[in-house]
Amino acid sequence: MTDNSISSAVIIGAGIFGVSTGVQLARRGIRVTILNDGPPANGASGRSLSWLNSARMRSEPYHRLRMAGIDRYRTLFAKHPDTDWLRFDGGLTWDADDERNEIDAAYRHEVSLAYDARRVCAADVAEVTPGLDARAITRQGAIFNPGEGWVDLPVLIGMLLEEFSALGGVVVTDQGAAKVLVEAGRAVGAKTATGRHFLSDAVVVATGPAVPRMAADSGQVIGDDTPIALLVQTKPFSHPLRAVLNTPRVAVRPAPGGTFSLDADWAADEGVKARPDGGYDIDEAVVEALLAEAARVMKGNPRLEVASVGVGGKPIPGDGEPVVGALKAIPGYYVAFSHSGATLGLIVGELLAYEVATGKEHTMLATFRPERFASL
Repeated sequence: MTDNSISSAVIIGAGIFGVSTGVQLARRGIRVTILNDGPPANGASGRSLSWLNSARMRSEPYHRLRMAGIDRYRTLFAKHPDTDWLRFDGGLTWDADDERNEIDAAYRHEVSLAYDARRVCAADVAEVTPGLDARAITRQGAIFNPGEGWVDLPVLIGMLLEEFSALGGVVVTDQGAAKVLVEAGRAVGAKTATGRHFLSDAVVVATGPAVPRMAADSGQVIGDDTPIALLVQTKPFSHPLRAVLNTPRVAVRPAPGGTFSLDADWAADEGVKARPDGGYDIDEAVVEALLAEAARVMKGNPRLEVASVGVGGKPIPGDGEPVVGALKAIPGYYVAFSHSGATLGLIVGELLAYEVATGKEHTMLATFRPERFASL
């Protein structure tokens, strides 16, 4: 029995936040049921670039949380050093050659935080990381962050669910969207669209871009700035690129099996249109343009072919900072909603499970409480 006398929990959402929290609670001996409207990782976690980093500028608490997140992945990587779904081969970033170029400011900021950063010009790139077409790097140069990496979230989620099941956890899928049951002002479980009830001492909502709407259904406000995102997965091919690239027109990361994942905000803005039925129309010409941008920054400018395209909301809170912890107006109701779900995936699960199980607040989450949006 835990300090808070919590013996059971229901988690809505089988993405990285939900599954990570579920495993951590199960390790504490709590009976956990994870509900998902489809197969695990069918939401934002299944179409995430999954770049593990704390590059550029953000608040100090957010940076610390991200660094703790990367630390947990390093522990995991030490157990699986030969895996093809979690790698630490660095990250390389550069900006456009215009007034928005912030490479110098970003580099100085990263150095001030002791974040491992190396300023490189196009001529130096081949010495720090292979697979780049140096002609694509702008005159202001780039930043190479050797401590960065990437993870394939669907593979990780599958691995965590194996442990979850071995610990007695239950996963319920394909029952439609679930909603939180609130009785006498307290969260007491969840109900699926098919009418099944799952009662519990605590409920965790980790449904990615749907979190603010679900909180609103219970009268609570969470600021939401979620955009539509598009992730293109290429067919396998042999190429020496190992680092994650974050460039002005495309982000590129290696993926298992010799594939690559690509995304860019402009591609989602120009190439995706939402339909009234909740689906999306994708402009194939924009997808081809994104492939061309990726080929342009890769050594040899290879011809890239599409294996799959994922489209949907990218969870981003209204102020850009994570939203993690209890909805204090409704005892027993917890949320996890944030950008950088991959980087934060393991640490958010760990800290949120601590709070659910003990009823105590973790200091690492002090600035990320949901109630900061209460006045909106």
